[in-house]
Amino acid sequence: MCNAKCKYIFIKNKILLFSLIILFINAISIVNIKDSESETVTTTNLSFPKTLGNDIFYLKRDFIAFKEAVAFKESQGKYEVVNTLGYLGKYQFGRTTLHRFNIYNTQEFLRDPVLQEKAFVALCKVNKWILRKDIKRSVGKTINGIKVTESGILAAAHLSGAGNVKKFLRSNGSQSFSDAYGSSIKSYMKKFGNYNVSNILADQKAKV
Repeated sequence: MCNAKCKYIFIKNKILLFSLIILFINAISIVNIKDSESETVTTTNLSFPKTLGNDIFYLKRDFIAFKEAVAFKESQGKYEVVNTLGYLGKYQFGRTTLHRFNIYNTQEFLRDPVLQEKAFVALCKVNKWILRKDIKRSVGKTINGIKVTESGILAAAHLSGAGNVKKFLRSNGSQSFSDAYGSSIKSYMKKFGNYNVSNILADQKAKV
């Protein structure tokens, strides 16, 4: 009887021990899987590029990057925005500027993204023509601690008008301009400097 009973207890303990070993192995496998998934998630998260500047990421600082950065500053890139001073659209055009390009229907302008994009390109071309001599003379200089670049000049002209940018550059920064919201020629030249806008050709008669 003792032998049979001892064998029964021995077998029972063996089964219990084997079960515990299986549970232990499964527990380790689950932990390893979770760790592996965690590592995968971490790796995936790290693989995404971080945004630069105004929450916009570009691999190239080209004209597209330039115009979108300006647009985000002006209106957060929204085509139908009209600010408290009546400036319109993605790039916040004044009505006088729009009239220069024979655009008079402001409601139609706000509903037409293609027209707004064309107007911005045309304005850049006109401003580049007006400021062509100043661009040649001033690019590379440092004024009020800001390195002058062509894109910075074009952005400042969009803010204040080409005439005010001329005064700023020719006075070595002593004559400046700030809009009603506090944005200045200096801040725009700094914020939008070092973009490649060489594909924008100076054109006094640019049209949309």
